[in-house]
Amino acid sequence: MNIHKDITSQFSTLVEYTQKINDLNGGSATALVVIHKDRIITEYYSGFHSHDRTARPIQVDSQFNIASARKSYIGFAVALAVYQGKISSIDDLVINYLPELDSKVMEKTTIRHLLTHTHGIERNEKGYLFREFSCGTNWAYRGENILMLCEIVRRTTKKTVSQIINEYICCPLGLKETGWKTDWSEQLVYSIVDKNKESKRYLEPTANGDLHNMFVSAREFAYWGYLHLKQGMIDGKQVVPKEVFKMASSVQSPEMENKDLPQNGFLWFTKSLPAKYTEIGASVPVGSYQIVGVRGALLLVIPSHELVIARMYNKQYNFSGTEGYLYHLREFGDKVIECLNR
Repeated sequence: MNIHKDITSQFSTLVEYTQKINDLNGGSATALVVIHKDRIITEYYSGFHSHDRTARPIQVDSQFNIASARKSYIGFAVALAVYQGKISSIDDLVINYLPELDSKVMEKTTIRHLLTHTHGIERNEKGYLFREFSCGTNWAYRGENILMLCEIVRRTTKKTVSQIINEYICCPLGLKETGWKTDWSEQLVYSIVDKNKESKRYLEPTANGDLHNMFVSAREFAYWGYLHLKQGMIDGKQVVPKEVFKMASSVQSPEMENKDLPQNGFLWFTKSLPAKYTEIGASVPVGSYQIVGVRGALLLVIPSHELVIARMYNKQYNFSGTEGYLYHLREFGDKVIECLNR
């Protein structure tokens, strides 16, 4: 995938803000790519792969660990399985696909609940699942849903999430800086894990797509958002059916009494109603969607403005300051809109 580059200064204040936040948070690496109306108008790289004096400078092929932002790729795999009829409906009971799970704990829990963080399932210290709240009544960011979704994909499609991403995304589009890593290479960026500037690699023994070892360059992360923005139509070719992207990026959260809870698509955070606990800025238009990782990766897609913003950091935990991390995630989106309106 190649997108025409036409660098402008329109988002210069966003670049400055992005760098400032990473400096305050103690990261060693920053990257920002903005695509607007089919053109790359901002591409910024700063810092090094770690705080080590001999570390590699951040550059176009530097690949960051995107942590939970990988869930947008998992959501895609689920949406594709639904489109292909491998999964009948997201309102199917999870127990129908994973019958070995505790049927009492999983009672009434659907794939929709897993996709929208409304499942209410957690695992205790002994490794047993338990119910935190009734499914569809609350929202909580946990990890059990991700493992379940990946296993449902594997059983229904006979492929892992990473195999699906390679087959339907990376190979057709020529993406070579996106994937789950088991071995270290010089292109991979270390994650800074504490105030002492200690770094960690975050590799895993498998590359199936269910673990935290996904690395992506800022440029290809932006391409991923652009693929969603264009609903799979790239260079005049429908790479993946548009219905898959519509499904993944549309609000799928069940109707809940508390309207201040976040809204989700297929794991994407979506902007629909105003919500106190959303991570998307107040000035970001309805219909936008975003995914964030704990080490600073952020991808914001604003269809109404034909805009995609990919931000990369390498510091464990997003900057909180005195206001809290949600404040700064929302502020980032609001800064985007400020630049757009310049």
